[in-house]
Amino acid sequence: MPDIKEITRFLDDYLRTGDIDDTSWNGLQVEGKEKVERVAFAVDAGIETFERSSEEKADLIVVHHGLFWTNRNPSLAGWMLDRVGILLENGISLYCSHLPLDRHEEVGHNAQILKLLGAKVEDEFLPFRGKNVGWTGRLKNPRTAAEIEARLTEGLGAECRTLAFGPEQVKTIAVCSGGGGYGGFYEAMDAGVDLYITGDAVEAYYTAKDAGMNVIFAGHHATETIGLKALSKIVSGQFGVETVFIDLPTGL
Repeated sequence: MPDIKEITRFLDDYLRTGDIDDTSWNGLQVEGKEKVERVAFAVDAGIETFERSSEEKADLIVVHHGLFWTNRNPSLAGWMLDRVGILLENGISLYCSHLPLDRHEEVGHNAQILKLLGAKVEDEFLPFRGKNVGWTGRLKNPRTAAEIEARLTEGLGAECRTLAFGPEQVKTIAVCSGGGGYGGFYEAMDAGVDLYITGDAVEAYYTAKDAGMNVIFAGHHATETIGLKALSKIVSGQFGVETVFIDLPTGL
């Protein structure tokens, strides 16, 4: 049975946790019991996630959105203490991987979305503090935006909003899971891709229409489940531990 330090070292190395300057404090955020037999994966840290993980008898939780951010007060008081208290009472460790999991070329959300669509990862996309957080890819067999939307709905459980103003046959795609914002939108325009996929919607309807650009907003939560599921398989294979994905859709 592996211990928490062994798994932490593996995740830090595999995800290259220290390679990007993030707004999240990535890595082991709360240390619980020494031995790990069962690992839960979830998008968000929070009371409901922690309670579900406890019910699942998890010894470690791996999340995309953790507890500690560089622009937030880290004090363990009030509602934050309520959150952490569940972990401490049950001896559950918490590991967070934010941008490192977005940008990973194998299990990252963006690479996995391209894989889901049958596209091959090609180039880095959307720099953040000197490192890319997304990827562009190319489809071997072009698809329409409607066909791609249907695949995202099926594969991610996403509720997509599509602006089909670009080429009818999509060959090239840029992906930024979660919140690409206006920066991601305009970066995709500059990249000249046939389709831009992201999570959060931005008010870009007429810009996309006038520029002749396809855009799919597939939801922040939905676009950030797929990498965690891929990572869970890696962890299970590496350490022989049981894994469970705790899906708590936000509707966002």
